[in-house]
Amino acid sequence: MIGVFWGLNWPAVKFILGEIPPWSLRAIGLSSGAILLTGLAVVLRQSLRPKRAEGWPLLVAGLLSVLGFNVFTAFGQLHTQTSTATIIAFTMPVWATVFSMLFLHERLTPLRLASLVVGISGLALLVSEDTSGFVDKPLGPIFMMAAAVSWAAGTVVLKSRVWSIKPVPQAAWMLGVSAPFAIIAGLVTEYNGQVVMPSGAVIATMSYHILFPMVICYAAWSILVGRLPASVASMGTLLVPVVAVASAAIFLGDVLSWQKIGALVLVLLSITLTFARPKATQASEEQAPD
Repeated sequence: MIGVFWGLNWPAVKFILGEIPPWSLRAIGLSSGAILLTGLAVVLRQSLRPKRAEGWPLLVAGLLSVLGFNVFTAFGQLHTQTSTATIIAFTMPVWATVFSMLFLHERLTPLRLASLVVGISGLALLVSEDTSGFVDKPLGPIFMMAAAVSWAAGTVVLKSRVWSIKPVPQAAWMLGVSAPFAIIAGLVTEYNGQVVMPSGAVIATMSYHILFPMVICYAAWSILVGRLPASVASMGTLLVPVVAVASAAIFLGDVLSWQKIGALVLVLLSITLTFARPKATQASEEQAPD
């Protein structure tokens, strides 16, 4: 469910951007998602009050993994094809591995080294499809690389501590702290005193974007990460870029060259290697009590 809904969100956002500018799109999506996730936390009777010491880390995690990722991907899709944008964005585990070694002092294991090499090879293959295009119009790839790095940095912040609040309230907070920045930026850069109503198709797509990717997927993902080992839960993200690239070809007419398909395969392999564990480590995790 997460793979399908998050995957379909990529062409959905591209379609919405045809009528709603990036900051406004994120202001509406993040604020609506935060409100609905807060309501879900109340229904589930989960505390929304983090410890005082968690305030700044929660703010930083939200700004990096939610605001940074969502804003950079929105601007990135304005300047490049959705299929290309998706592949670059899902190099996130590569950069998360680098940040984990730098800031969490995790070891560079053979599997992680292989993941880095394979992920960078996927990027190189993607660039080789149109090297001059990447050089002449670099904004799209730059925005998408920034999105991947921001997402990775936010993930490392989340992994750096044990949180006192449950995953759904945590997701509500991360969307909630991000929304005001998007609202202010939208008012300053995109609001000209007039409100133009988008078409019915865009409103319907925006409703999908809020209800499914922003609320249901964030809540489901948070719950899964809380219940399953991270290596098991994270494997579910493998379906997202596959659905995104395929749906971009179907709904947006993106051309699937052999370089894109090869790059996608390499990025998926890189993600798999990132979350893989040696058999001894995996056995000890499975035998550990809850």
